[in-house]
Amino acid sequence: MFTCNLLGVNRQVYYRAKKALIHKQSLAQQVISLVRTIRNTMPKLGTRKLYFMLSDELKALKVGRDKLFRILKANHMLIKPKKRYHITTDSHHRFRKHKNNVSNIDIIRPEQVWVSDITYIGNRTNPFYLALITDAYSKKIMGYNVSNSLNVTGSIKALEMALRNRNYNEKPLIHHSDRGLQYCSNEYQDLLKTNNISSSMTEKYDPYENAIAERINGILKQEFDIAKYDTNFDVKQKIVNDAVKTYNQVRPHLSNSMLTPKEMHKQENLKRIQYKSKKFNDASIVEL
Repeated sequence: MFTCNLLGVNRQVYYRAKKALIHKQSLAQQVISLVRTIRNTMPKLGTRKLYFMLSDELKALKVGRDKLFRILKANHMLIKPKKRYHITTDSHHRFRKHKNNVSNIDIIRPEQVWVSDITYIGNRTNPFYLALITDAYSKKIMGYNVSNSLNVTGSIKALEMALRNRNYNEKPLIHHSDRGLQYCSNEYQDLLKTNNISSSMTEKYDPYENAIAERINGILKQEFDIAKYDTNFDVKQKIVNDAVKTYNQVRPHLSNSMLTPKEMHKQENLKRIQYKSKKFNDASIVEL
């Protein structure tokens, strides 16, 4: 007498369920293997972007976005973002502060507006700061610099790199930043004027006035772990270099209709996608 009969279970039903379980487990392993090929370079890439980048392979496996989500959840592979704050802005200084000239304009092309910010990527033993300049339309990081102080030199080097990487020199450009000493300094403002770039600054202490820059900071720190490791300057520089390269050239961006920042920057036909926060007024835009 079979065990199935003793337990009151139909034999065909038992083996059918066992076969289905084996198939389900095999499918999950294939999906996890595909996800790991991408997360080797982008360890904390979200499910929607994974689904986009693996669309052909997942379609062949008959795995939709909801099933991908369930597989990642069952295997504890969903990403939970963590936020850490470190004040890098000193707006109490004698230099001139400019008005916010970008809050009501429609950004429709690359190199119409650049946004700048400084974020902390070190610790007490090895304090490091990353100065970034990002194109507001394409989300491409145009210039960056890693330094061990908040001196204006790091921000200037980031701006100089951005200027070297500029593709549309004949078109007007606005530089938007917070009211930090680095951006208000005579040296920084002179460099903007020399290159015919107008200046715009936040007028409140609301991070949504510089939301794009804040979002890029978060992506680099949360998805690429550039602030995680306690290293020397050379290693930190390499970590940032690799992260920026992957971010610009490989990572699809939701607000770019899933184009990479590099791809988005080469055209100006697509309209960027904007996400409004219900907690703020219409001028407060959250870029994802």
